[in-house]
Amino acid sequence: MSEPIHRALGLTDDEAEEIVSILGREPNHLELAMYSVMWSEHCSYKSSRLHLRRLPTEGDAVLVGPGENAGVLDVGDGIAVAIRIESHNHPSAIEPAQGAATGVGGILRDIFTMGARPIAIMDPLRFGPLDDARSRWIAEGVVNGISHYGNAVGVPTVGGEVVFDDTYTGNPLVNVLCLGVLPVERLVLGQASGVGNLAVLLGSRTGRDGIGGVSVLASAGFADEEADAAKRPSVQVGDPFEEKRLIEACLELLDAGLAVGIQDLGGAGLTCATSETASRGGVGMDVDVTAVPLREADLEPFEIMTSESQERMLAIVEPSHLDEVLSICERWEVLATVIGRVTDGNGLRILDGFDGEVLAEVPAPSLHDAAPLYDRPMAAPTELRERRLRDPSSLDCADPGADLVALLRDDSWIWSQYDHQLFLNTVVGPGADATLLRLKDPRTGADTGRGLALTTDGNHRWCAIDPRVGTAMVMAESLLNLACVGARPLAVVNCLNFGNPEHPEVMWQLSEAIDGLAEACRGFGLPVVGGNVSLYNESLGANIDPTPVIGLLGVVDALTSVPPGLAWNEGDRIMVLGEPSRDLTGSIWAKNQGFEGGTLPTLDLAAVSSVADLSRLLVERRLVSAVHDVSSGGVGVAIAEMAIAAGVGCRLARIDGHAGLFSEASGRVVVAVASDDMATVEALAAGAGVVVTRLGLATGDRLMVKNLFDIALTDAIDGWTRKLPDALGAGTTEG
Repeated sequence: MSEPIHRALGLTDDEAEEIVSILGREPNHLELAMYSVMWSEHCSYKSSRLHLRRLPTEGDAVLVGPGENAGVLDVGDGIAVAIRIESHNHPSAIEPAQGAATGVGGILRDIFTMGARPIAIMDPLRFGPLDDARSRWIAEGVVNGISHYGNAVGVPTVGGEVVFDDTYTGNPLVNVLCLGVLPVERLVLGQASGVGNLAVLLGSRTGRDGIGGVSVLASAGFADEEADAAKRPSVQVGDPFEEKRLIEACLELLDAGLAVGIQDLGGAGLTCATSETASRGGVGMDVDVTAVPLREADLEPFEIMTSESQERMLAIVEPSHLDEVLSICERWEVLATVIGRVTDGNGLRILDGFDGEVLAEVPAPSLHDAAPLYDRPMAAPTELRERRLRDPSSLDCADPGADLVALLRDDSWIWSQYDHQLFLNTVVGPGADATLLRLKDPRTGADTGRGLALTTDGNHRWCAIDPRVGTAMVMAESLLNLACVGARPLAVVNCLNFGNPEHPEVMWQLSEAIDGLAEACRGFGLPVVGGNVSLYNESLGANIDPTPVIGLLGVVDALTSVPPGLAWNEGDRIMVLGEPSRDLTGSIWAKNQGFEGGTLPTLDLAAVSSVADLSRLLVERRLVSAVHDVSSGGVGVAIAEMAIAAGVGCRLARIDGHAGLFSEASGRVVVAVASDDMATVEALAAGAGVVVTRLGLATGDRLMVKNLFDIALTDAIDGWTRKLPDALGAGTTEG
């Protein structure tokens, strides 16, 4: 007996019954296909919406919060910024290069559909271990896809992070963030209005690539390579040169005031763009499926409506402006076709010709806003109490110097393949604590004398132990990263990467992480203006560790000089701001010893804020020659990275054993200070209530910590530089 159509499309029996109730009749195949993609986990957030409501989303600068294509914030002087983070995890596991490339293309469209010009991309990446051949293949392909698309479309990739860990074997995480700038008056929303207005499809022709992408790829884990191969047709294919033309055409249309609303075609393709614009505007829409330009003549209506072919936008245009719209698109060599009309009511009708047969008729809000809302069962892991009672403090460390070198890794093999200086905005690029960009007026191109800072951060080790505290610790790390480039935080976006939501433990992890994020955002006074939830990240039945990735946007109010960076000077005094710690729970050092578990260090949000404020002040006043936050690898990795950046070693004394060296407790920053400025720095710290610890001196060509290790700086540099090139090749996907 064959499987019912609704199950083959990914709908449950209960969901199929709900569709019958909405329509008052049995749906046809086309209608079922449209519901299946719009009610998929990727599009509807049916397992996470209930929990996401707990996040703070309002703030003085917020112009557009969650629910639109991107969050938009007012940064003064009539300038706004649009920011968005997304995931392309499942497509990248199947076809790494195209999966990653189309992830970049999709996030760019999310930004310029708001009327903003994309100016920067960030790429937080996670792969399986470097000793796994498939993980290396995925990593090489993803980097190639990002560099190919970003470089070709002309938007710089200015930062990100990369993690290699067993938990991502078979299920990489490819998250991408994009930032854009716009004049406030150019802001446009993805909604239709005005009965009789036209729906104009812009960009590429529609093909079979990406059909069912959101329902096939983002709503199930991975079983084996044979099953993965069967899903390859669901991966979209990108064309960055078409995207570049589309960007310019759309921004010109918006500058001229020719679009009432505009929406990109991402997940669920035309079904999503037509239903969402109609639903948001409180109108209906007729769509002529025969008018859609096709790559292949034999596409069925359900294929046309659910295809996720890339580089497409839907603009709502008044009939009187159509000729001007077509003229602009012709000048940019962008195909533009009228495929629909705004109608009374709320019905979305799919027609075989505007005067032809009605192929589908559904209420637009039922696709956009009426997806099921699941309160899925949640349960903490059965071994949670036992796991938290474990204590890593008893772990021995036979050779702290060798362990430190093993933790060092230079990621420039990755970011050197990206053009991060496009637009000449980049003041601080990849490899630093945060990226820093000049803020230019989008109307004139003039430098405003201010800066925009960005960071993306995540830590699955912390969140696997305690998703609530771990997520708050990630937020604390992001705050300190911005402080290290002198930026005050403005707003948060998040990409919540978790396993199978049908597993109660995964839903508990997700709920706890959201609560941790909400608590940290309220503690730091920051709104969440957008995000993405990626579920079903599992391979061969194993869920990934919970991996919330935080994107934090900040502002530098007076960008008068380049921030200090990591490189200290010969003779500088090295100090740590913040409470010392010997807690090894969640540290990468402990995990490398095969130890997982324990109770994460106490997180004092007020203390973290004080350290961030002090660090920002020291950077602004040029009282530090180098600055670096303490995160993965603890103080040990921070000082090693600073020494490598400077080419100058150090002699340190006040580190409390290997636990003090490798602890990853939050709220600490390493600074290097000229001798003459030490008293000033310590006085400012005392006034801020921040503990300061003098570690020692930057000098010589060795890394020395009293009673722990004495290694040549050249050995640290060699360990730092060789790991990725040795594993992944000389910057090519051939290895």
